[in-house]
Amino acid sequence: MTQRVSALRDRHLALGAEEGIGEAVGYDDWNGMNVAWSYNSSDPCDEHDAVRENAGLFDVSALRKIRITGPDALAVVDHVSTRDMSKVYAGKSAYGLVLTEEGTICDDCIIANLGDDGYLMVIGSGEGLEKVQESAAGKDAKVELDDNLHNISLQGPKAVGFLNDHTPMDLPSLKYFHQEKTTLFGHPCTISRTGYSGERGYEIFANADVVVDLWDTILEKGKSIGIRPCSFTCLDKIRIEAALLFYPYDMTKENSPTEVGLEWAISKTGTARGMDAAAALIGQEKITFCGIEVDHDDALGGGEVLLMDGVEVGTVNSPAYSHRMGKSLALVHLALNASAPGTKLQVKGDGIDTTAVVGVTPFHDPKKANTHS
Repeated sequence: MTQRVSALRDRHLALGAEEGIGEAVGYDDWNGMNVAWSYNSSDPCDEHDAVRENAGLFDVSALRKIRITGPDALAVVDHVSTRDMSKVYAGKSAYGLVLTEEGTICDDCIIANLGDDGYLMVIGSGEGLEKVQESAAGKDAKVELDDNLHNISLQGPKAVGFLNDHTPMDLPSLKYFHQEKTTLFGHPCTISRTGYSGERGYEIFANADVVVDLWDTILEKGKSIGIRPCSFTCLDKIRIEAALLFYPYDMTKENSPTEVGLEWAISKTGTARGMDAAAALIGQEKITFCGIEVDHDDALGGGEVLLMDGVEVGTVNSPAYSHRMGKSLALVHLALNASAPGTKLQVKGDGIDTTAVVGVTPFHDPKKANTHS
């Protein structure tokens, strides 16, 4: 796979994201592109506070952006996503799953209807690109990976007011999971009301020739109100608090949509591959997606075994320590009989032997008022 390079690489290095010092540390690869896992100049806890209290700016350009155009573009996206894309009008987007023929999850995606410009499919590190190419085979549609298109994400309660002051569009009126072509600080871009934080936020899609100036200007003009650059370590902490799943940790090709609580992302009128197979798996769930609160003063390492009354009932997938909640949290897979909130568990792994309790998710903003308001 050819290494993909963010136009913001030099900005991350200047902030102290050191290259080549190990997986998930400094500036290292995810999804074929180096990303800022951490900054030497910044504490992830301070970044976390910025997102919850002000706003944090992330470079999420490592997400793959796929353009689907042509007369059969709708048929292609309808076949690759579990959402009924015929109901997703121009200016709207939808979160959906990409399924195998067996009805299990091989990726997730957000697909935006761009009107005459076709569709934009945004995916992580699963098989979404291969599956959309398969769905386009024999159809009058073009599928292109667009690495020139970058996306930066401003997440937090001050994002809407700040961005609205610097764009001609009426940003407060933009609905959740909608997007609009506009300008920001005079640069052409598309602003989408989406994110991965548990806060009201916006993703800004812009080409490589303007994204660096957008990044610099947001940080320069936003510094006085507490806007700051944020790392993927911060992103992981906030998405775990918000119980947002990450492929392939919290969902894999071994999981059906109902096992990980994503049945809501399947439209009853959808026509995607694997949907009939996924429906046939309902009632055969072996695990369920849950969150636990751990009796520990740090984050777990991941991969720990969960037991109930000495019997193995689950696995830790995504751990984090929330300094704001004063709790060690984790997203896990559990046997159905061990998944009720309040259930007490044992946690065992490399250097850890402690207890935990099944919590209520999302841990942060359980009614999701922040993202939906």
